[in-house]
Amino acid sequence: MKGTNTYATGKRKESVARIWISPGSGQFQVNGKNLLDYFRRQTLEMIIRQPFGVTKTDGQYDVNATVKGGGLTGQAGAMLLGISRALVKVNEELKKPLRDAGFLTRDPREKERKKYGQPGARKHFQFSKR
Repeated sequence: MKGTNTYATGKRKESVARIWISPGSGQFQVNGKNLLDYFRRQTLEMIIRQPFGVTKTDGQYDVNATVKGGGLTGQAGAMLLGISRALVKVNEELKKPLRDAGFLTRDPREKERKKYGQPGARKHFQFSKR
């Protein structure tokens, strides 16, 4: 990738996204694949592109990402946060619209732990009175 790279990370659930953005034509590369080839869902692509729409910088930056862990939705959320953080590093004036849209806040929700005496976090074994 040409130009100066800006690096940021984003996390959601078990997913971690490492993001490099550089001035370009709006190309996305995720783990060496095209964006739609990797995520395979239009909705996830829309989620990932949201920071560029909010800041009106669509097509101005190339994104190279490495994502690990979790599922596709968690990885998309991690990329959203990472891209937003990288955009703020590039231009500090973009912080307000991204903050107002809620893209700079890490989603704190995590998987609830399994409890002993139960098959899962909330589910209980079947109760028999007699």
